[in-house]
Amino acid sequence: MHSPLLAPIVALVAWTLIIQIWMYVVRLREMRRAGISFKGRVGTRGGALEGVIPDQANWKAHNYNHLLEQPTIFYAITIALILMGFDAPINVYLAWAYVGFRILHSLVQVTVNLVFYRFLLFIAGSLCLLGLTTHAAIFLIHRG
Repeated sequence: MHSPLLAPIVALVAWTLIIQIWMYVVRLREMRRAGISFKGRVGTRGGALEGVIPDQANWKAHNYNHLLEQPTIFYAITIALILMGFDAPINVYLAWAYVGFRILHSLVQVTVNLVFYRFLLFIAGSLCLLGLTTHAAIFLIHRG
């Protein structure tokens, strides 16, 4: 039997891979339009495309990077909860809510990129993460 907390982890990894594919499709198309080739390119980073291809194309890369930042904490605390055997329904709900807020954050960032809405979604997700972490800490203190 497996923990129900595994599903939100798998879902967020899958979403991250979807954004990665979307990023490559859009950026490669825009690089072709701009006449940029990989041939002979040495040691440049994705950031070198800022101001060279349209901002909307770079938004996908920005979001992909965001999905590799804070969610690492989500993965760690969720795996910790699984290892502690503390996959209570509230933690499953919080984990799914976190994934939902991250997906909504992504959709806002890669389409309209309105910072105010991104910020609200980021804060909502962060509160879910705080709840998961608080539950893990309480569990450790009481059952240590």
